[in-house]
Amino acid sequence: MEKVMSLKNISVSMEIISMSWKVLKVPLKKPFKIALGTIENYEGVIVKICTEEYCGYGEASPSPKIVGDTVDTVVAALGRFEPLIIGEDVENYGRIMETINRSMVHNSSAKAAIDFALFDILAQRANLPVKSLLGGKKDRIETSLTVDISSVEKSVKHAEELLSQGAKVLKVKIGLNPQEDIERIRAIRKITDARIRVDGNQGYSLNQAIKVLNAIDRYEIEFAEQPLPVGHEDELKILREKVPIPIMADESVHDSRDVLNLIGKVDAINIKLMKSGGIYEALKMASIARAAGMKIMVGCMIETKLAIAAGTHFALGVGVDYADLDGYWDLKEQPFEGDIYRDGYNYAPEKPGLGVTPIKELL
Repeated sequence: MEKVMSLKNISVSMEIISMSWKVLKVPLKKPFKIALGTIENYEGVIVKICTEEYCGYGEASPSPKIVGDTVDTVVAALGRFEPLIIGEDVENYGRIMETINRSMVHNSSAKAAIDFALFDILAQRANLPVKSLLGGKKDRIETSLTVDISSVEKSVKHAEELLSQGAKVLKVKIGLNPQEDIERIRAIRKITDARIRVDGNQGYSLNQAIKVLNAIDRYEIEFAEQPLPVGHEDELKILREKVPIPIMADESVHDSRDVLNLIGKVDAINIKLMKSGGIYEALKMASIARAAGMKIMVGCMIETKLAIAAGTHFALGVGVDYADLDGYWDLKEQPFEGDIYRDGYNYAPEKPGLGVTPIKELL
């Protein structure tokens, strides 16, 4: 009697057979200055995870002052995670992420790199872009382009450059000099009717934030992102009551527990996949925020197009309210290629997986 071969026997194995990584350093076109400090180079780690048939890419963009990690800690974490995931079936994605989350606290950007690579593989196997696996709520989303902190004159010039490149929304960094910040917003508003958001990166005291936000309200500010330091979440609630501009939390929100803590204290949250440890936790955060009536933005660090593609897929798949996904704009060289931005909007590449590819072999 002829033996019948089961589907399991003829299907391609989704078992993880290898994981590798490489440290990547790319200079910025110019120093990027915010209230937390100045960045001159992108330093990240690119991860590659393979099954028999598919390989997926991920990226860790560490930030010592925001998530408390560095390139060295990312590499150390990946070394610990590797034996935990080799031999695991990618389709057990949730179990894999729970395993690495239990194995080590923090190290969220290293976890995000693994998360992205797994989603890349899962979507390739399904022959779908990642956004479709996540719900496919939107086809595009407006992204803000960022004006960093410099003199008022240079800030205006930078804003003009971004507007000439199709920016419909400007995110203006503030938080170092309250009076100069007010003048910076006034001067930029004089040259454009584009939407303006401001980001204090924890730079103000409560009294300073009240003064600045009330002063710039006349310039039609969409929202103010993280004006106060982490640990002052109760003051965010006071600030929200004292100013007409909506308040968004960024550095104060990393995971779903933080979202719960911020209910009633802010109007919106900024989900950054490097803070959340990837899409797995970010989905929980978005669900809680929606239930609590908070708006959602998907933001980024300084990142390559790889991580920006992951953020864009998440934003479009879930259907969030805002995006700030321009982290690759300041890189002097682009390690990955993919069609992400057109005329003020971010699009997820319409290819299976994350849809971006290395310009040269990285791993």
